[in-house]
Amino acid sequence: MSNTNIKKVRTSDLELKDRLVSIQRVTKVTKGGRTFSFSAIVVVGNENGIVGYGLGKANEVTSAIAKGVEDAKKNLVKIPVLKGTIPHKQEMKYSGSLVMIRPAAPGTGVIAGGAMRAVLESVGIKNVLAKSKGSSNPHNLVKATVAALLELRDAYSVAQVRGVSLNTVFNG
Repeated sequence: MSNTNIKKVRTSDLELKDRLVSIQRVTKVTKGGRTFSFSAIVVVGNENGIVGYGLGKANEVTSAIAKGVEDAKKNLVKIPVLKGTIPHKQEMKYSGSLVMIRPAAPGTGVIAGGAMRAVLESVGIKNVLAKSKGSSNPHNLVKATVAALLELRDAYSVAQVRGVSLNTVFNG
């Protein structure tokens, strides 16, 4: 995975919506017995091409979610969205999770499950076909989906990298 096209985004003037992907009760065994805490994975986005995910861990559920949201706001990235869908097909593997996302015609909707749906809706993608294979671990699915979205390139950026006009990219 090349990280050359990652664009960090400032949070100051964005209206971000957060989505809770998963919350887990985790246990630490100590000499005095078991200590319970909560781990949350949260996705935030402005539904207009900007998304980030974060992990939070605390003794209460609300604190864990709040920490996850704060972490997600520190990791915002810009994703190319064209007419409510993605520019091209993309596959990505993260650990045991493999995700595949494909552009779809208007009116299709977001065809994706659980963790992938939260990420794609937070980005603002309205029409996409998505499939996850392998592990259904929400942490790995979110990371694989964001990595796949980061690999997407629109025609303008391809033309810029190649040093040619936009027409040359399409007419070749």
